[in-house]
Amino acid sequence: MAELLHRLGTFAARRAWTVIIAWLVILGIAGAGFAVGFKGLSSSFDIPGTASGDVIAQLQEDLPDFSGASGQVVFHTTDGSPFTDAQRADITSLAESATDLPDVADVIDPFAAAQQLADQAAQVTDGQAQIDDARAQAQNGQTQLDAGRAQLEAGQAQLDAARAQAEAAGFPTAQIDAQQAQLDAQRAQLDAQQQQLTDGLAAIDANEAELQRGAELLSLADGIGVLSADGATALVNVSFTEPRLELSQESKDAVVDHFASAPVDGVEVAFSTDISQGVPEILGVGEVVGVAIAAIVLVIVLGSLLAAAFPLVTAIVGVGIGAMATLSFSGVVQMASVTPILGVMLGLAVGIDYSLFILYRHRKQLLQGADVRESIGLANGTAGNAVVFAGTTVIVALLALNITGIPFLGLMGTAGAISVAVAVLIAVSLTPALLGLAGTRVLARRARTRAEAAAAASAAGEPEAPRTRVRPMSTLRAVVTSVVAVVVLLVVAIPALSMRLGLPDGGSEAEDSTAYRAYTLTQDAFGEGVNGPLLVVATFPDGLDADQVLDAQLDVARTLADQDAVVAVAPVAVSDDNRIGAFQVVPAEGPNSVSTETLVRDLRQLPPVDGDIALGVAGQAAINIDISEGLADVLPIYLVVVVGLSFLIMIMVFRSILVPLIATAGFVLSLFATYGAVTAVFQWGWFADLLGVHNPGPILSFLPVILVGILFGLAMDYQLFLATGMREAYMHGAPARLAVAQGFRAGRTVVIAAALIMIAVFGGFITSESVIIKSMGLGLSLGVLFDAFIVRMLLMPAVMHLLGRSAWWLPRWLDRITPNVDVEGSALERRHPVHH
Repeated sequence: MAELLHRLGTFAARRAWTVIIAWLVILGIAGAGFAVGFKGLSSSFDIPGTASGDVIAQLQEDLPDFSGASGQVVFHTTDGSPFTDAQRADITSLAESATDLPDVADVIDPFAAAQQLADQAAQVTDGQAQIDDARAQAQNGQTQLDAGRAQLEAGQAQLDAARAQAEAAGFPTAQIDAQQAQLDAQRAQLDAQQQQLTDGLAAIDANEAELQRGAELLSLADGIGVLSADGATALVNVSFTEPRLELSQESKDAVVDHFASAPVDGVEVAFSTDISQGVPEILGVGEVVGVAIAAIVLVIVLGSLLAAAFPLVTAIVGVGIGAMATLSFSGVVQMASVTPILGVMLGLAVGIDYSLFILYRHRKQLLQGADVRESIGLANGTAGNAVVFAGTTVIVALLALNITGIPFLGLMGTAGAISVAVAVLIAVSLTPALLGLAGTRVLARRARTRAEAAAAASAAGEPEAPRTRVRPMSTLRAVVTSVVAVVVLLVVAIPALSMRLGLPDGGSEAEDSTAYRAYTLTQDAFGEGVNGPLLVVATFPDGLDADQVLDAQLDVARTLADQDAVVAVAPVAVSDDNRIGAFQVVPAEGPNSVSTETLVRDLRQLPPVDGDIALGVAGQAAINIDISEGLADVLPIYLVVVVGLSFLIMIMVFRSILVPLIATAGFVLSLFATYGAVTAVFQWGWFADLLGVHNPGPILSFLPVILVGILFGLAMDYQLFLATGMREAYMHGAPARLAVAQGFRAGRTVVIAAALIMIAVFGGFITSESVIIKSMGLGLSLGVLFDAFIVRMLLMPAVMHLLGRSAWWLPRWLDRITPNVDVEGSALERRHPVHH
């Protein structure tokens, strides 16, 4: 590989314009692919095979109207007074005309819905009054009937006495028989009236039972409102025909444009995240500042504006190609909005670093008096070889995200891997081409004079000026450094023990965003839980009639209402075959709260209601919980795969058992410290104001997995550039502890510069309005800070010093079967000595 890269570097330096034009053509092709293939991004995430996914699939089959996405448009009077008739009419008109928008299934007018609720409550009250009247009338009738029966019994007694007298006296009883017949007829009439009254009372009881069921359902649903108690806030519910993950950005934008383009006087409008959450801005002021800081670091390290410009130019070209190539497939594969962001972050950071590594090596050789083209070839074969190896480890770690079985995460990893691959290819081809064009101008004027003097001295056969003597560190210093570094990382990692995972809701959005405004308006007017309602689906037994379905609905609603943290329950639909019932459940707190998470789990563990009604839970909060749990489950597997791969790769590179062990243990320490720091900021709220985190909550659910992949790759970069120098010094005969100091001295400047550049570039993303990008930026910049400066610059050299020669021990049988990769390119240097 080193020989191949040497040839590539020499060719690129000789035929610079050919290489530059080739890359510009590739950039043009990527741009054309983007223009043709870009079809928008999704702001949703999904994991197949989750419990909520199964519920949505059931709804799509039986109750398709409730399987689509939904969102809310929030109207609020600016002065806090109730809506006027004119404002109500304007909002109603907007709601009614919104049903014609693309993918919109239904739009609920809040005033009509509130009136309907009020009418239902009035009907219950009126119905109860009517039932009370009817019962009173029935009781009056019963009293009259009882009085009539008493008279009849008295008449019967008189008639019986008269009959007895007549029979005793031997008088005829024909007249008495006629009177008996009249009495019997009256009795039959009374019996008929009694039956009528009994039937009437039974009907009243049945009506009252039905009315009470309706009243109970209404009382259970109390808390699911669309018009606030003060009449100043109204929710327009918008239902879509497409599920959340398939809903296009255009359809959401159409809803926003429709309601925002016709403002209502004296009324503000805001949109919930389901409607307003678009694709976050990838590049903003913070990212530009980050690149500017990277440029300053480059100027300081390389001492020349021209040299400092090369890594920036190559990184920007690489990011352009990687991002546009990825996005050009968005019409074929559904992409989450964060997919290109990861590619941009990584492309910028590693693109600058990889180019810097080659440039720094070339500059060092020029200062020793080397010929320009030969130096470019050698720098590409040595530093470029390490770049290819380091880039490969990052690519492997990112592609391994596909083993998680989570589509959007695998796609993010693949997009990131493409960006890193492009960065590597550009570093080993475009960088040598630019260096070839620049010649000795990559050095500042004073450095050029120094290089010419070095070349002249070498040509005259003068010995090289003695280098500053390097001494190994003291054993005491190594012990103290090791202990302090480990303790610091473990202390920083403590908050990770309480880390909760979730996805951002409206409360996590930027304070000036419409989603945050909608979230807070809804919370203030209706309660926190209205921002994250759950959709519970009940499967009823076969063959229920309408009355039995109503009974079943009431049983389910009662069961749901009995749960802790449930504020309101409302049956919202029953399928045509009476098999499936849908219920809206409003929890006490927001979708990201611990109580809502507990509620979802409790509902899923409930035994079937009445022994045969099974329940399933969906809704945004439940979906977020499922995704977070799915990601938490795959994290250990992914960590084992990545760490295992890294261990094998490093055995091959360093031909040692203990060096890979130290490197891997250090990576795990820095990873958990990063988790701890991110948890402290985003979940506990430490330094929240400083970093613009106004509403602490769960950690972004896919952040821990993403951090494993990226930080592992970057950690291996720094490990490679420091430890290969140590190994090289050791193989050239230096004592083990001196070799540690020499290798550290040789690699520290470029590793510090590379780490500072990474931190600056990733840190630029912390200023993003999007909490997703902000947390990724903070996690990556802190991860690089911990790994580069504490693990690689302090812990690793100290432990290597303590291990001494045993650090490079490798069993003979393993040495025989391990291929020799010569990452540092020492064999290449022997084959191509630099001529001065």
